[in-house]
Amino acid sequence: MALSNEQKKFYENTLTVTKKEIQELEGEIQEELAKVKDRLAELQNAQKAARQMYDAACQRLGVRNELEEAESQG
Repeated sequence: MALSNEQKKFYENTLTVTKKEIQELEGEIQEELAKVKDRLAELQNAQKAARQMYDAACQRLGVRNELEEAESQG
C-alpha cells in the first residue's frame, strides 16, 4: 500500500526531527563522558597522592605498607 502525501510528509518530518535529536543526544553523551573522564583523572591523582603519603608514613614509622601488599596479592 502506497503512502499518501500526508503520510509521506509525516514520516519525512519524523526522520528529520529524530535524526537531529539523535545527533544532539550524541553530543550530550560525549560531553558527559568527557566530564566523567576528567573526574576520574582527578580522583586517580588524589588517590595516587594519598598512597604516596601513606607509603612515606609507613617508611617513617618502619611499618609494613598493607596497601602495597594487598595490591601485589590482588
